[in-house]
Amino acid sequence: MTTPATAPRRDDQSSPGTPSPLCDEETFAEILAEIVADEAPRLFAVVEEYGERADARIAAWGFAFPDHAELVSADRTCRMILARPENALLGFRSAEDHIDARIVWHDPARATALDEGDESDENDEHDEPGAA
Repeated sequence: MTTPATAPRRDDQSSPGTPSPLCDEETFAEILAEIVADEAPRLFAVVEEYGERADARIAAWGFAFPDHAELVSADRTCRMILARPENALLGFRSAEDHIDARIVWHDPARATALDEGDESDENDEHDEPGAA
């Protein structure tokens, strides 16, 4: 059994308890990017559909993890932790108001570029963490 006292040190210059770098910064950044790409939750929206394809709106955004989903309503008034993304649909449907709901999975390849003149989201102070 190797103990901290007998474990080989990679670099005699490192302080006790501080491991030496495994690789250079560029390689480490690439490794981290691959880990994030592999482990990222899937992004989805709960879309409310009014009537029969008469109109629709994004009612909530969610992250699907392997063992659960987390959701926040678009107006930021509701948060949910669910076993599955589909479990959120009941809360966004209303037969009386002719509102149905569906899960739409985000596809980054379908994203449209923001027009240069469109600044609608640039001044939303709630979008940036720590914004005042």
